[in-house]
Amino acid sequence: MSEADELKGRIVLVTGGGRGIGRAIALAFATRGSYVALTGRTQAPLEAAAREIQGLGGKALPLTCDVTKKPEIEAAKNAIRNEFGPVQILVNNAGMAPAAGFLDMPDSLWEEVLSVNLNGTYYCCKLFLPEMVAAKWGRVINIASIVAKVAYPHTSAYTTSKHAVLGLTRVLALEMARSGVTVNAICPGYVETEMTLNNARLMAQKTGKKLEEALGLFAASSPQKRLIAPEEVAELAVMLASKAADGITGQAINVDGGAVMV
Repeated sequence: MSEADELKGRIVLVTGGGRGIGRAIALAFATRGSYVALTGRTQAPLEAAAREIQGLGGKALPLTCDVTKKPEIEAAKNAIRNEFGPVQILVNNAGMAPAAGFLDMPDSLWEEVLSVNLNGTYYCCKLFLPEMVAAKWGRVINIASIVAKVAYPHTSAYTTSKHAVLGLTRVLALEMARSGVTVNAICPGYVETEMTLNNARLMAQKTGKKLEEALGLFAASSPQKRLIAPEEVAELAVMLASKAADGITGQAINVDGGAVMV
């Protein structure tokens, strides 16, 4: 059975699915025939991504949902079950990555980043794992970052949150090991997304560099001297959901052009 055949009809939830990496992942699963639910805080990009999926002949369900609020995730869970059935593949992609020096960072920013990146992943795992365990099959794919393994200046909240996501990934992989559910993390480097562009703009403003120079510095952090395309991350997510990845769990796989070799 091909990868496309085995993922046909699988029910996938992609948080933060309206833009960037999340949108690419949603499209990648949809082209394999999966039924894709997309959540995010803003409805317009979710609906745009859903229309694109439907235009390709796929099935998509856009849902406004703040992953920091457990009741909203519960409501999304019920809506997905009513439309498609229980979620079988959970992609925890929703996140934020603001740049701020530690001493200058307001406490509110720290709390928001931890709430979105870590608590959002925790709540989704807590709510969707039980049905996977009951079905004796499931996939949890957490979109972490290379800062889950290393650190960069001015990213204390982001780096801390992604280190924590990686720890949660490993613990859940151990606890789910005999349940038929795998739990893995993908650790992208700098990806060609709106988030990366915004951080490059911020760097340019603070340093007096041109935007192109700031983006060039991001690209130069990789031995391949380039940014990663969102579709590269998406294809790895699809692979981790396939039968070929039955024996892959508890892993944190880098997609970074060789920037971090651990």
